[in-house]
Amino acid sequence: MDATNNSEDIYETPYAEIDSFFDSAPPLRDGTNISSKLKDFIEMHSSSSVSGSGGVNRVVCVTSGGTTVPLERRCVRYIDNFSSGYRGAASTEYFLKAGYSVIFLYRRGTCQPFCRSLPDDPLLECFEFTDESNIQVHQSHFEAVKRALTGHDAAVAGGFLLKLPFTTIFEYLQILQLIAISMRSLGPSAMFYLAAAASDFYVPWKSMTEHKIQSRSGPLDMRLVQVPKMLSLLRKEWSPMAFCVSFKLETDKEILLEKADMALRKYKMHAVVANELLTRKEEVVVVTSTGNITVHRDKTQPDADVECPLIHLLVERHSAYIKDSDF
Repeated sequence: MDATNNSEDIYETPYAEIDSFFDSAPPLRDGTNISSKLKDFIEMHSSSSVSGSGGVNRVVCVTSGGTTVPLERRCVRYIDNFSSGYRGAASTEYFLKAGYSVIFLYRRGTCQPFCRSLPDDPLLECFEFTDESNIQVHQSHFEAVKRALTGHDAAVAGGFLLKLPFTTIFEYLQILQLIAISMRSLGPSAMFYLAAAASDFYVPWKSMTEHKIQSRSGPLDMRLVQVPKMLSLLRKEWSPMAFCVSFKLETDKEILLEKADMALRKYKMHAVVANELLTRKEEVVVVTSTGNITVHRDKTQPDADVECPLIHLLVERHSAYIKDSDF
């Protein structure tokens, strides 16, 4: 079940550029441990003991937060990407409620599942001294802390949530590749929800200076190279049967839907979530091959967010995709 035709193949990133990116990237720290965790997680959710029906449990990879672009190998300075990780964290909670197991690929320091209702500095604001030997949760935050701990513990202890952190664009794409190849065996029961703000440009590792760039050197002249688009490779080789959802964020609403539709066709996505910067928390447009669907936050509920109806819609679409796949 494909969302596009083959007329856009001429626009795809040459695989040679992708190979060059991975070949020149710094080695992934803890790559062996990450692969081991993924293997165990996927095997667990491929067994009848978890799915309960002798089949395969649904697993979604949610990517969240923005990637950094280092300017030095021993990095002091970097180019960052705007993203709090709220959408990925919120969506993870709703996927878990819908019965999915989640691989949460997130930027270190960004919003986490079940922690959205906590203060910005929960360690200092949620707890208080009762005396020098005792610390307790502040009463005003007690219920929020209890919900966060209960939800997180149930998801992790039950084996339904695997959290993998990244910082740089190099780490993000290398880990995403490991995840996608690991999820290949799940067939159409796998989903990718690519909400991370991945950098469009980067400094090739071989072009970076080893040490901190010195300010006395004068104006900085640095050439950024375009990050190869990995979506086609994800769809064709890494995990070709998976249901794939990507995101398109623009500040200019006049070009948003056009670019989202282009991404849908170019990378053969099953859906593209189009969101405008100023209204992204109120509504999004889900672009599909059969039409566009606008999803709104329920404004009658003060604590409602747009991710709730968005995930509900995508779960329905994924169910139809699995049924049509006859896997």
